[in-house]
Amino acid sequence: MRLIHALVVAGLAAAGLRLCAHGAERNIWPFWVGEKDAAGRVTEWQSVGPLLFEKQMGDDRAGGFRPLYVWKNNAAGETTQADVLYPLFTYHAGENGSAWSVFSIINRSSPRPGTDNKYHALDVWPFYFSRQTGDPATSYRALFPIAGAMKNRFGQDKWTWALFPLYGRFEKNAVVTTTTPWPFVKVMQGEGNHGFELWPLFGWRAKEGAYHDRYYLWPLIYKNEHALWAPQPEVKLGVLPFYTREQAAGLISENYLWPFFGYTDRTAPYRYHETRYLWPFLVQGRGDERYVNRWGPFYTHSIVKGRDKTWVLWPVWRQINWDNAGLAQTKTTVLYFLYWSVEQRSLAHPALTPARRTSLWPFFTVWNSAGRRQVQVLSPFESFFPANETIRLAYSPLFAIYRYDRRGPDAVRQDFLFNFITWQRAPGHTEFHFGPFFKMEKNSDSAHVALLGGLIGFRRTAASRIWLPFAFDFSAKAPKAQLTSR
Repeated sequence: MRLIHALVVAGLAAAGLRLCAHGAERNIWPFWVGEKDAAGRVTEWQSVGPLLFEKQMGDDRAGGFRPLYVWKNNAAGETTQADVLYPLFTYHAGENGSAWSVFSIINRSSPRPGTDNKYHALDVWPFYFSRQTGDPATSYRALFPIAGAMKNRFGQDKWTWALFPLYGRFEKNAVVTTTTPWPFVKVMQGEGNHGFELWPLFGWRAKEGAYHDRYYLWPLIYKNEHALWAPQPEVKLGVLPFYTREQAAGLISENYLWPFFGYTDRTAPYRYHETRYLWPFLVQGRGDERYVNRWGPFYTHSIVKGRDKTWVLWPVWRQINWDNAGLAQTKTTVLYFLYWSVEQRSLAHPALTPARRTSLWPFFTVWNSAGRRQVQVLSPFESFFPANETIRLAYSPLFAIYRYDRRGPDAVRQDFLFNFITWQRAPGHTEFHFGPFFKMEKNSDSAHVALLGGLIGFRRTAASRIWLPFAFDFSAKAPKAQLTSR
């Protein structure tokens, strides 16, 4: 998904604004507030303020009782997501199977019936781990720390243990490391590799013609040699905290009274020179596509591989500029989350109006994109979870006391206090609601004023041109002019 499109979708979802065509509104707040499209179908409704809800989200439909339970169904009516007090319990389902999790501690995955997928998994952290794939080579059950073996997890091809940490065995790329007990005694062997460690006193690992690592009184004294086949091997040497050195082809880096004073001089594969005084406060670096000018905590400016970053009075103000996926992007923050802004501009069409999202925590978030402007007040989550759809669905609407959605000069909708007061304008149509007490609706050829949800009121049509009273008209008819979705 293009980032500029993602920013638009994030704004729509975060504010809880409607993606469907606006139609007639029925407002008997706080019991029920709903909208119908031109065909008379309910596209969105809320009850008990923002607590109970159901809404159309593109081809999907979502609903629930915020924040206790939220669900999402696909166009076929199948539940693809369900959350209970997110992130306490989460459920996701797809074409191949489903998965649920209890606070990421108990995790269960199951295949979808009728598919070739045979993957079953159950984790109960940190005690029980199970994978059943239909292949004994990749299936396992393990009880930690009693006994077991896990395959293809935690960066290892296989991890076996018994009464851990008394015994552990780690296998990766045919190299076996045995530890008895972990982490104090380790023996490594396989594929020409061998080594022994009595941590933290000393240890060594080596492969002839490839590398040789050793340490004493870890991590104070070490020497690591890699790429021994090369004319200039890579060597890292350290006697902490007095001196460290890293040397390789086209590179030398030294530190004195580590990590405070030092320099780096690189000539290949790119040119770069850096000097450090009282690191990390004073750093000066220059090179190919690299620039660092740090006078911390007062001012820092760096350019690394096209990523331009500036700090002023760290951590007060920060700005980052970078290009990605055809977009020039700028991110500005004040105190990390207090003020948060992202702007995206098209590199191919620089004259286009940029897309922008701005949050002032916890007061408001503003979205601008493709001529559309949206505002939400209050907005306590956007600075922390800018891309979390579940947070937007289950929690953000609970605080959205005011929402504004402008799709064009004559296409605007606003609501206050969770739809207690709503106002919308579209070409040829204006509608205002003050809860169930007062409604005013005006179309190009008619007007309508109602009290108490339609108990009594007045209506004027193009044919009569006079106001006529009515009673007991509780219907909500879709207006002739509609706000259309993009």
